[in-house]
Amino acid sequence: MAVLAVLATGPGVAAGAGPALDPLDLALVRGEAVFEALRVYDGRPFRLEAHLDRLAASAHAIDLPLPRDLEDLAARAVAAAGGGDLVLRLICTRGREGDGGPAVFAICTDIPASFEAERARGLRLVLLTTATDPLVRAAAPWLLAGVKTISYATNMAAQRTARARGADDAVLVGLGGELLEAPTASLWWRTGHTLFTPALALGILAGITRAAVRDLAPGLGLKVLEGVYTAEDLLAADEVFLSSSTRELMPVVEVDATPIATGHPGPTAATLQSALRQLAANPA
Repeated sequence: MAVLAVLATGPGVAAGAGPALDPLDLALVRGEAVFEALRVYDGRPFRLEAHLDRLAASAHAIDLPLPRDLEDLAARAVAAAGGGDLVLRLICTRGREGDGGPAVFAICTDIPASFEAERARGLRLVLLTTATDPLVRAAAPWLLAGVKTISYATNMAAQRTARARGADDAVLVGLGGELLEAPTASLWWRTGHTLFTPALALGILAGITRAAVRDLAPGLGLKVLEGVYTAEDLLAADEVFLSSSTRELMPVVEVDATPIATGHPGPTAATLQSALRQLAANPA
């Protein structure tokens, strides 16, 4: 099921006649568009304001004007999809060059059924470095660090590479061997009562669920440390997991064919997953 709810154009929000994207829209021609994807719980988008703030920051980074009233657009999209548990995407394009203005699509889709099965068994990851996978990460001083554009070809190439190696997902590794993030998720691991995650200063995306994990951790007796870490830190962990808005918390059982601890999903990821669901059901 996929529902295209509303198209917004110009300075305000206006209902679109139906799914439509100009073939010369710069989103298609040059990849000039930004987006957000977030989880909807029982008809309520989780941390919508934070997602809209990040969308605005991404748009500002590429000088893309956004229509107003995006919160209303999101609400109308969820209502058109019938509420419930969904994935909501807001995609903001630059529009046609020299003609017209930006366009925003709000799309609701079902949550993939595979997520729960993956959560139950745990993910297998591979580390991707420029030494072995030059397509995935290169010295790129003009890389838009932390900006969420639709230019995800590299991210998807990383995931395809991981799957070709028999894994479920990848971890991108920087030029100095520093751990960064998964193509569509933030990376976490636990040693003792401390959670570790790569620092935002490395240019990774400031994940909304990443921030939620930071909020939840102290109440569960966990300390959070951000920094610069390597594969050795990851492989020595008691457990590893990923966080993302759509997949929530996903335990990891193997990295580069090496089991993490017992080789089974760890308890902290399950506890945080439960706490995240409770937070979504009872937002402050």
